[in-house]
Amino acid sequence: MKIKLSNLKLSQAVQGFFIAGKARGLSPHTLLDYNNILSKFKTFLERDYPMEEITSRHVELFLAQADVGNKTRLNYHTGLSALWTWALREQIVQQHVPRLVTPPVAELREILPYNETDIRAMLNSLGRSKRYGRPGKKVSDHAIPFQERNRAMILMLLDTGIRASELCSIKAHQVDQRNYRIKIFGKSARERVVYFSARTHQAIWRYQTTRGEMGENAPLFVVESGRPFQRGRLLDLMQTIGDRAGVSGVTVHRFRHTFAIQYLRNRGDPYTLQKLLGHSTLDMVKRYLAISQSDVENAHRLASPVENWTL
Repeated sequence: MKIKLSNLKLSQAVQGFFIAGKARGLSPHTLLDYNNILSKFKTFLERDYPMEEITSRHVELFLAQADVGNKTRLNYHTGLSALWTWALREQIVQQHVPRLVTPPVAELREILPYNETDIRAMLNSLGRSKRYGRPGKKVSDHAIPFQERNRAMILMLLDTGIRASELCSIKAHQVDQRNYRIKIFGKSARERVVYFSARTHQAIWRYQTTRGEMGENAPLFVVESGRPFQRGRLLDLMQTIGDRAGVSGVTVHRFRHTFAIQYLRNRGDPYTLQKLLGHSTLDMVKRYLAISQSDVENAHRLASPVENWTL
């Protein structure tokens, strides 16, 4: 017997939602995030409800019990909203349930960029391990593999401000080494172009010489097995590098913050920064702008002739 769309259970609707998402060309990263959110929601419900029986109360309780920060709760709300938007369009449901629930307000986290000392320390730590001692042996260290790869990744993150997921998904054909630019496919499969410097180009070239022949669709950065990096693996690597360099609180996203603030400090304008970062609004750029302008205020305070001459 044919099942009416209006009688579909959550698991069936999720399956259709992902088929539609792949057909629309949603990025693997976006689909992975949706899968994570919807899997958590299905686990929370404990049984496979028909879509029409899921209420705003279910959504409220799911968000309330999640042991995460408000930003992640907001992501959960967004993921559920995407499913219901599709289900409403497909006439699987008659009401957009997540819209009946007030979205969480994401907390504004402190923006903490790296300074030049941090970056130099990380780059200088790529070749050798920390010194260590063994019983009956001299204190020594050892060489670390993939130094060229790790240097190229750090410079790429710092020079372009791309996200961790965007770095992991770069393929060889997206990198225009003649014109120093990369075609990036960001959130919601939005395409943009970012640029890199001659020094970063040199680091990429040196790394590629260690790889040998690369096909156009080969991932630019790979792990030991030759497979592309995943975000978690990239974070683990950067935290290991930070630990070895004596830099605390290392995250991949801090390279993005550093790029944005340095861009504005070096007289870049906020509108081109918005395009380079792939933001749909200027909200985040305004936070970076406030930080960079505080430098100007401090510089004036130190340089003011009226203050220095105590007139």
